[in-house]
Amino acid sequence: MPTKRMLTGDRPTGKLHVGHYVGSIKNRVELQHQYESFFIIADLHMLTTKNSKEDIAEVAANARMMVLDSLAAGIEPDLATFYLQSAIPEVCEINTIFQNLVTVPRLERMPSLKEMARDAKKEEMPYGLLGYPVLQAADILCVKANVVPVGKDNVPHVEVTREIARRFNNLYGPVFPEPDFLMAEVPTLVGTDGQGKMSKSVGNTIYLSDDEATVRKKVAGMYTDPKRIRADIPGTVEGNPVFIYHDVFNPNTAEVEDLKTRYREGKVGDVEVKEKLAAALNRFLDPMRVRRARFEADSGLVDRLIVEGTEKTRAEVKQTVFDMRKAMGLTATYNQIRRKAERSAPKERDTLD
Repeated sequence: MPTKRMLTGDRPTGKLHVGHYVGSIKNRVELQHQYESFFIIADLHMLTTKNSKEDIAEVAANARMMVLDSLAAGIEPDLATFYLQSAIPEVCEINTIFQNLVTVPRLERMPSLKEMARDAKKEEMPYGLLGYPVLQAADILCVKANVVPVGKDNVPHVEVTREIARRFNNLYGPVFPEPDFLMAEVPTLVGTDGQGKMSKSVGNTIYLSDDEATVRKKVAGMYTDPKRIRADIPGTVEGNPVFIYHDVFNPNTAEVEDLKTRYREGKVGDVEVKEKLAAALNRFLDPMRVRRARFEADSGLVDRLIVEGTEKTRAEVKQTVFDMRKAMGLTATYNQIRRKAERSAPKERDTLD
């Protein structure tokens, strides 16, 4: 078994999409053989922006979908430890301790938090969202992870984790590794609407679980060069979402370069460019569809993976809390008070009838 650990995961807010794949899952698939792999189903993080009873009621179904998406994408069940964050209360204790090792101004400099608040239509920053990177640090360090595959947005979060680990180790002793981040080759994928990154909340996604017809329909409606109203008008390739997707998902580079050349010269229509993109995307997703069908046929597999992974992870986190409390002297403090209480307790007197 690998001696180093990887921690990564997602919030259970819905299905995973191709943006998740290029931003993180591809790295997870490649790294699972090199690292002992922990995959968090981050439902406590979800509460920072989605915390209604209806949202929480959907966690179980979304968690199952996330695990199935991960397996379909190439994660092997015998190599992965999937776990539900809220089922490990010790993480909250670690989070409480870590909150004292970082300042509010440091967290306020995180640009991704403002974007998350805006996307969630929050007029003011919730306290929990401000502390999002601290809870992430608790997630990463609770299993003493050595590496974190992330998208571009989460690189600053991992740096906060590294700072907290250094601060704790300097104050109390060497308990935590300083985890490294591994950023994807395509850190952020633009959405199908061309208006920003692919996001479930915006609805500009192509899901890993979409069937062939759905992919063709979504690609046909993709944003392209708005100035190109006819096929014989030269078009812009740079920044064009359709060609960005071709570069990422179409391995036939000769075909892609031919389409780009003809597009710039006004010798190919958007329909042909999109049809070939849809074909490339479906070829990319086909192996995932085969794996998905295989794992779906194993009734109860996903639930077993989550339960067994959560129990395994909780045992690891309990050990981490023990190590932290011992290093800080918290355990010694209570034991000292308890021993004194036991010595000073009144002794029972023998009585005679």
